[in-house]
Order: sequence, then C-alpha cells, then structure tokens
Amino acid sequence: MRIIGGEHRGFRFTPPKKTPARPTTDIAKEGLFNILNNRYYFDEVKFLDIFGGTGSISYEFASRGCLDITLVEIDRKNIAFINEIAQKLEMPITALRMDVFKFIEQCNEQYDLIFAGPPYPLKTLATIPDKVLEHNLLKEEGRLIMEHNPNHNFDEHPHFVEKRNYGTTIFSFFSQAKREETE
Repeated sequence: MRIIGGEHRGFRFTPPKKTPARPTTDIAKEGLFNILNNRYYFDEVKFLDIFGGTGSISYEFASRGCLDITLVEIDRKNIAFINEIAQKLEMPITALRMDVFKFIEQCNEQYDLIFAGPPYPLKTLATIPDKVLEHNLLKEEGRLIMEHNPNHNFDEHPHFVEKRNYGTTIFSFFSQAKREETE
C-alpha cells in the first residue's frame, strides 16, 4: 500500500498480517481525492475517520496538510500500526481504539468531513449515516463519505447528496441538511 498524494506521496507501508481491515484501493482513493482536492483546503478541515482500518485514508488527509485528524478503530494491531506510521511521518492523527458506534454516541465534536469505511458485511452498515446525523457529528456544511459496495444503495436516503463508483467500490456522500433543503 502507498500514500498517493501530498507531502508523503509514494510512501509505502505494509499493514499488519491478518488484519481484519479491507483497505481502500489506490484507484478508488485517487478518484475520491480528485473530488476532494477540488472542494477543500485540507489545512482547514476537521476530519474524522471511522472504521479507520490501517489508517490509509487518514494518511492521505495528513499528507495533504490536514492538521486535525481523529481516527476510530477497534483492532489493537491496527491502532498500534497507525500510531507507528503517524509518529514516523509526524502526522497529526489522534487514533482512538474503541467501538465506532460507542464513539458516535459519546462524541460531542463536529467535523467538516467524516469518512466511514466499514467492513462490507457489517450488519449495521446501512444505519451508519443515520447514526452520524442523529448525533450531529457533521458541521452545517460538512459531508459524510460512506464507502460501500453495490449491495448497498443510499440514493433514496433523505440526506444523500451524490455517489461515485470505482468498480465495486462506491462512495456515497451525505450532508447534515436534508435533500429538499439543499435543492
């Protein structure tokens, strides 16, 4: 795996063996960051990465200058790995080892961007947008980006904004405002 853009572009890393994470492919990351590069100044973004996995998405944000990154991941080996890479590259990542749903319930912060890359077979995957929005984790103009596969479709969700497909990887974007409020 590698960081595809920014200050640490080209840095290669090898996640822990037998990690339960499913890292986002480079092609999908490139597509996502092509969109985000045109919409955000990363140094002004407060970013939350839930289901952080190996930290790949957070590394991309840090490499592009994001200074406020919180990552939530439950796997002990992945958290140790993320902390090791963040320290080595001097990245401003606060990695929390805890259940994502407990974090959402307890969090009293708001974020400009939230990335959720849950395991695709997670039975409660479809509830993630509602949980994030119910607990008011997005700033008024913020966006939630959900990574999922074609087995899930959020097009009719009242907070759905857009989606982008990269093979079997789909990114659905959600806003705090309901669709009719943004039209």
